[in-house]
Amino acid sequence: MTTYALSDSWTMTRRELAHWARQPVQVLVALVFPVMLLLMFGYLIGGGRGLEGDYVDFLVPGMLALTMAFGLEGTMLAVTQDLNKGVIDRFRSMPMANGAVLVGRSVADMLQSALGLAVLIGVGYAIGWRAHGGFGAFMGAVGLLLLFRFAMLWIGIQLAMVAGKPEMVQAVQILVWPVGFLSNAFATPESMPGWLGTVVEWNPMSQTATAVRDLFGGPGGEPGHVWAAVAWPLALLAVFFPLAVRRFGALSK
Repeated sequence: MTTYALSDSWTMTRRELAHWARQPVQVLVALVFPVMLLLMFGYLIGGGRGLEGDYVDFLVPGMLALTMAFGLEGTMLAVTQDLNKGVIDRFRSMPMANGAVLVGRSVADMLQSALGLAVLIGVGYAIGWRAHGGFGAFMGAVGLLLLFRFAMLWIGIQLAMVAGKPEMVQAVQILVWPVGFLSNAFATPESMPGWLGTVVEWNPMSQTATAVRDLFGGPGGEPGHVWAAVAWPLALLAVFFPLAVRRFGALSK
């Protein structure tokens, strides 16, 4: 049964990847937008008040974490369009594992996210950022970023099915914004008002950003946050993955 489900999920993944060839502009915009944000904050808005060390070394890991939290609308739109255009009805007529469509879509999103991560890391190196940890620490940081993306992705899929229609996705995805902006992506919690700094420190994305900064050996990193950066995404997945699969099964009947 597991092999059967994996085969169906891979078929759906190839379906999503085929869309990339037909919509290259959408993929390009998803890659370029975080680069624009990085350059804007690094050169136009960058400050790092209260920060010890180079602001770019602080900013790049924060931007990497922010990129993993944002850009969910492509997947959210794809899910709602499949539900509203009768595509799911055609899949239901096939001997396909329940949830394979969602898993395939999530794998395609993760491949694009990994590509975007590589592009942003390359731009970070181009503007002077350096990872000062070893190769193992570097790969551990990348793993934490992708784990956080995977958790945010399933939150987005659940929100998309709550929205129900493509035109409602933009309104619902606003719920994800506080995770990105109420974080330490651009500034340290110490530079914020006390209550706001507390909220920022408890943000799951802040935990990931802090752990990644520590693994990269840059300013703003604190030892001991790696476990929180693992626990938060796993807890979110434990809630939203079964919710999304169950809701998808109910909506596609």
